[in-house]
Amino acid sequence: MWKYILKRLLISVLILLLVALIIYALMRSLPTSYVEAVARQKSQQPGAKSYEEWLNQLNEMYNMNGNIFVGFWTWLTNVFQGNFGDSWHYTVPVLDKFNDTIWVSFIMGAIAFFFEVIIAIPLGVIAATKQYSKTDYVVSIIALAGISLPTFFFASLLKLVFSVKLGWFDLFGLTGREHDMLSTGGQILDYANHLVMPVVTLVVVSMGSLMRYTRTNMLEVLNADYIRTARAKGLSERKVIYHHAFRNTLIPIVTILGGSLPGLFSGALITETLFSIPGIGFASYHAMVAGDIPFSMFYLVFLALLTLVGNLIADVLYAVVDPRVRIA
Repeated sequence: MWKYILKRLLISVLILLLVALIIYALMRSLPTSYVEAVARQKSQQPGAKSYEEWLNQLNEMYNMNGNIFVGFWTWLTNVFQGNFGDSWHYTVPVLDKFNDTIWVSFIMGAIAFFFEVIIAIPLGVIAATKQYSKTDYVVSIIALAGISLPTFFFASLLKLVFSVKLGWFDLFGLTGREHDMLSTGGQILDYANHLVMPVVTLVVVSMGSLMRYTRTNMLEVLNADYIRTARAKGLSERKVIYHHAFRNTLIPIVTILGGSLPGLFSGALITETLFSIPGIGFASYHAMVAGDIPFSMFYLVFLALLTLVGNLIADVLYAVVDPRVRIA
């Protein structure tokens, strides 16, 4: 097992370097150029240098005057030294901005992940045990609606109904106007009030696929020979379903959930932007729009790292929970 993990880690490092190079090349090809925007702004000041002079100076300052491979090597050298540079858009070190925003995204993602699991898996099991019944059809409709609904549409619908029409929640932000005047308990409730609609959005648009996956695997297990044998021995239907069938259904589900765990740290770019939640997704969106290469590079490479870690966790968990799997 440890030899397999070490081998996967070495391969992952190579993949991460190649992905980082591709991301850097894409960042350098963005139509939005922070350097050009700043050079244009400074050249319009009274008595300032020309646009071309400012552009050359800023390109030299940010290592943008060489080819892509030279620039990537400079960035990679700084990364190995623990220096991710300063954010051009936020004018603070990249790691400082990351630390300020990541925990908001993590808390929101963790809450959504918890509700997704406790809602989707039981409903998937119930739908499988009552195949072709009204319950099965209702669960299938809910799952397909969750899979099909675009995030921006469902979020806009929630804001229209619960903010504009009913006035229950604020349209944007993480805190209200009187947040600083509230007690500690009141501030926590204020945070919770502003997170309700973003969390509901994340749960609804993500639980459909897990629900369908659970139902499909549960149906496959229920049709297995050993389930028919258990029923023939006179075991109760409840014990057959929840002791024998459900335990085997969990094997592929655990691998899916294991791969989803790193996503708790990646943020929800669309949802956070629509609700103006100051998380890592919201910050990265504005950084990309502004052409902020240092922050965008860090965020996208961070996502690539999370993806590789998630795949490794899923593979290892599959071998752990299923004793029939052996890694040669």
